[in-house]
Amino acid sequence: MHLLLRTPEKEISEMRKQRLAALILLALVACIGCGGGSGSSGGSSASSTARSSAKAVPAAESQPAAAEVAEVQEGWGHLKGKFVYDGSPPTQAPLTITQDQAFCSKHEVVDESIVVNEENGGLTHVAVYLYVRRGDNAPQPHESYAETADARIELDNDKCRFEPHMCLLRTSQTLVIKNSDTVGHNTNIAPASNASFNQTIPAGSEFDHDFTAAERRPAPVACNIHPWMKGWVLPQETPYFAVSGKDGEFEINNLPSGKWTFQVWHEKAGNIDEVSVDGKAAKWSKGRVEITVNADAVTDLGEIKLGPSLFQ
Repeated sequence: MHLLLRTPEKEISEMRKQRLAALILLALVACIGCGGGSGSSGGSSASSTARSSAKAVPAAESQPAAAEVAEVQEGWGHLKGKFVYDGSPPTQAPLTITQDQAFCSKHEVVDESIVVNEENGGLTHVAVYLYVRRGDNAPQPHESYAETADARIELDNDKCRFEPHMCLLRTSQTLVIKNSDTVGHNTNIAPASNASFNQTIPAGSEFDHDFTAAERRPAPVACNIHPWMKGWVLPQETPYFAVSGKDGEFEINNLPSGKWTFQVWHEKAGNIDEVSVDGKAAKWSKGRVEITVNADAVTDLGEIKLGPSLFQ
């Protein structure tokens, strides 16, 4: 009988309290579920976690892919220069023909370790290539290089010498080792990061060879049958390389704009480290030079003079 004497006002009050507590709980749940997207700060640790998750979705949707950002921000530029031998051009001495003399002696076979243009001092066969540190990713090449990504690059045994003397190619390309002579040759490639190649190349034949890794330095090429024959091959992961021509000039096109390091190498000098660029002495540590490539522009290094002491 005592319970029946409880007044209606007390029951109403308790019901109101329960209903108010339920409304407060629903409001808190709603804040946790949707409040994060508003970017507001404060609240409990649970609501902060909810905000972090909510923010990640629209941020990812509103940003372009990383490759798109790189292309928009970088742009593309070109690099050029000219290597000059700073002294009296050395003479290319004839090489001694010891095998297949009847055929090889008909051709002018000379020492190609230093080739200098007598008219302008241009130094041939200087390799310039993008330096990628171990563990770093190489930049994505410009679309203009897609067409030649799987091209066949020829290294010919021609007139008892290798043509070209300095052969550069991408690891995605195939090296085609040819023999255009009427005598047999042997092509022996001794790389550091790839499997070696040592194959007799009969007259008029050819062999395909693939490289699986980039080389840090050009690999020597020799002919065991004709020991005076020397050459070099340099496989690279990127297409950003060049070798100076008969006038000493080189050019690398469509580089991503930004600051890049290039390796400069010559077979007689090794790493090119002491130079004069447009009349100013410069030191390139281990043959590496840092160059800023500007978008939609040609970065011209001008004349890069190399003293005779580098080649001794």
